[in-house]
Amino acid sequence: PALPHFSDFTEMMRALGYPRLISMENFHTPNFMLVSEVLLWLVKRYEPQSDIPGEVETEQDRVFFIKAVAQFMATKAHIKLNTKKLYQADGYAVKELLKVTSVLYGAMNTQGGERADLPEEDSSKFKFDLGSKIADLKAARQLASEITSKGAVLYDLLGKEVELREARTDSIARPLEINEAEKVMKVAINSVLEQVQKTKDMLNNVALDEASLEAKIEKRKLELERSQKRLQTLQSVRPAFMDEYEKIEEQLQKQYSSYLEKFRNLTYMEQLLDDHRRTEQEMFEVRWEML
Repeated sequence: PALPHFSDFTEMMRALGYPRLISMENFHTPNFMLVSEVLLWLVKRYEPQSDIPGEVETEQDRVFFIKAVAQFMATKAHIKLNTKKLYQADGYAVKELLKVTSVLYGAMNTQGGERADLPEEDSSKFKFDLGSKIADLKAARQLASEITSKGAVLYDLLGKEVELREARTDSIARPLEINEAEKVMKVAINSVLEQVQKTKDMLNNVALDEASLEAKIEKRKLELERSQKRLQTLQSVRPAFMDEYEKIEEQLQKQYSSYLEKFRNLTYMEQLLDDHRRTEQEMFEVRWEML
């Protein structure tokens, strides 16, 4: 297949610091080892702490590797990759690799300018961590959504400020009555004490239930042990009637063998009798015709 923008791909990979040279001939035929190596390198370049396994010896390993890389890029960088084209490992796979290299190349340019403008000794040391930028972007999006929701709540509260201001002013202007405040505090204290008592009762009930369950469990364990011992005893003891049963079973086997033999003989004799009768009938018919 044709390789559009292949020069862009090789240039981006060279700028990103890929240690090997890539040429068009590498993708004239399917080259899964090279594609997997490039993918794993791009993933590590994107997030050095990634734990994607690099085993691609078997077909199952290759399918798992492609799916893992596609899922990683979809969740971390919001880059949708075509797994079928990547698995082909030919020119069509380069189109999918370009999606990742373009993002990394663009991030490199925004952070430090073109790699060609850097000195030769500094270009080899150029590194960037795009994963941290993605994390900052996610945090910024979450904060933006929280700001929007809290802004809406604040807007609703400010709309009620006119009514609340009057009620607040009346409450501040009204003299504080000690007796009424004391009643309110007593009611609140009693309510809290009731909640505390309910919580204590619930804890006591839980303790009782736990003790009951432990007793039941212990009882079941003892019953299980007794049943296991009884089973072992029954398995080790030979029943009293077993000898007689085996003798009768042996006699029954002999009787059955005798029955089979007699049945076969009877069937054979019946077959001979039928043949004899058929022969006599045929001879009788022949004599009748001769008369």
